[in-house]
Amino acid sequence: MPISTIITTSFDDQKPGTSGLRKKVTHFQQTHYLENFVQSIFDSIGDFQGKTLVLGGDGRYYNEDAIQIILRMASANGFAKVLVGQNGILSTPAASVIIRKKQAFGGIILSASHNPGGPDEDFGIKYNTDNGGPAPEKITDAIYAKTKEISEYRTLDTDSGTEIDLSQLATHELNGMTVEVIDSVSDYAQLMNELFDFDAIRGMISDGFTLCFDAMHAVTGPYAVEILENQLGAAKGSIINGIPKEDFGGEHPDPNLVHAHHLAELMFSPQSPDFGAASDGDGDRNMIVGNNIFVTPSDSLAILTANADHVPSYKGKIKGVARSMPTSQASDQVAKKLGLDSYETPTGWKFFGNLMDADKVTLCGEESFGTGSSHIREKDGLWAVLFWLNILAARKESVADIVQKHWLEFGRNYYSRHDYEAIDTNAANQLMTGLREKVKTLADTQIGSLTVSYSDDFSYTDPVDKSISEHQGIRIGFTNGSRVVYRLSGTGTSGATLRIYYESYETNPDKMNQDTQQALKDLIKLSVDISELKSLTGRTEATVIT
Repeated sequence: MPISTIITTSFDDQKPGTSGLRKKVTHFQQTHYLENFVQSIFDSIGDFQGKTLVLGGDGRYYNEDAIQIILRMASANGFAKVLVGQNGILSTPAASVIIRKKQAFGGIILSASHNPGGPDEDFGIKYNTDNGGPAPEKITDAIYAKTKEISEYRTLDTDSGTEIDLSQLATHELNGMTVEVIDSVSDYAQLMNELFDFDAIRGMISDGFTLCFDAMHAVTGPYAVEILENQLGAAKGSIINGIPKEDFGGEHPDPNLVHAHHLAELMFSPQSPDFGAASDGDGDRNMIVGNNIFVTPSDSLAILTANADHVPSYKGKIKGVARSMPTSQASDQVAKKLGLDSYETPTGWKFFGNLMDADKVTLCGEESFGTGSSHIREKDGLWAVLFWLNILAARKESVADIVQKHWLEFGRNYYSRHDYEAIDTNAANQLMTGLREKVKTLADTQIGSLTVSYSDDFSYTDPVDKSISEHQGIRIGFTNGSRVVYRLSGTGTSGATLRIYYESYETNPDKMNQDTQQALKDLIKLSVDISELKSLTGRTEATVIT
């Protein structure tokens, strides 16, 4: 089967980060576009001749087409073997599990995470290294540099015999390269069995405990059905929206109270089950909801840390805990009381990966509904759900009781994120530039009834590789423990998304059950005034509040 070297031209496009390259499907469908990026990956990751590659994605539109292109290119470039998920499906955490378990050279994951899918929506691609985690900056920088100078790529001729049947578990030969279509779920499910007390969870469910998991027509559906229903005995139908669809059923696969509104309505209704959860497009995020109570991702990380001894594989083994800078400081309170090391990192899972590889932390999380541990090097939505179920089985209390008792012991961090989506990029950049100038002089000043204790543009020196990451978000902290954080998000494909984070710490039990937005109202007004949000962007209300 002939190998072709296709002459192409470089493209000057978005620099990929740890979340990879995300664009509209139509952008990826441009002639040579995907091929250019894949060849740039292969030219930047080192000597993989004779090695194994893991390949799969979240099933969104263009997923299987892209897999066939990548298989041909992997063969032409010298990989010995590719492990590809059945029907092209691999959740991001499952891909990390397989890379680590099979000792693969690395993996290519096709996903735009929680972004919408469909012919006119989003697609994405990223490379994970042999530790199962996102490529570090030195590799993503090299990939980006290559895309700007690439002149050719290698692939197999697209004659008959180059299409691989992904629907059946089987082994194929593609011009000397082995393509093994593997069960997408089994390796992941086996690891979850090893980590958690399935007998205890199974017993709780058999005693009448009820749950609802919203897979949002995304990749986690088959994983949740196998583990929660088939293995743990949850009633059939406990998984809703469980069949992955190319367009996620026309919904936005982001597990929050706005986009997972079907679950939210159920959990705050008289018919509420005991426990509710949701996951996102590629399965690495999670939302936890109890009967009439929403657990913020920040609180969830703190509660998992405080209750880790209830989970056999984590009992007495927590090295430390890390959170992204915008995530609330709830986990810091737990770490302080339990004598654990805690770390505040920039947003991006690679920073957690460095700490885990160095055995400095075991648990980590981001406010954007991502939680994980050292079992892999990605955030893991279903893992977080099983961790919660294990705690519930051990403590024999409701989600609400566990949350309330946690606040009484560690204090409550009132916390909310306001997203202003698809705003004009120039206006967003002007707003952030203005804030960077203001924070230089805000320290010790009085703003309304609050006194500023610190203000900066967050910079992080990695304790492992000593790399420095600057301009990671504007922080304004106050003497009463409150703070406001401003960041521009890089996960969208249209305009800019400004995220503003609010946090207030409360230790008075009589003030721990206020409405969150009411508790934070003074901070919210203050943040809008400081940033000149209305005059610069024209926005008066957030698109999404979580």
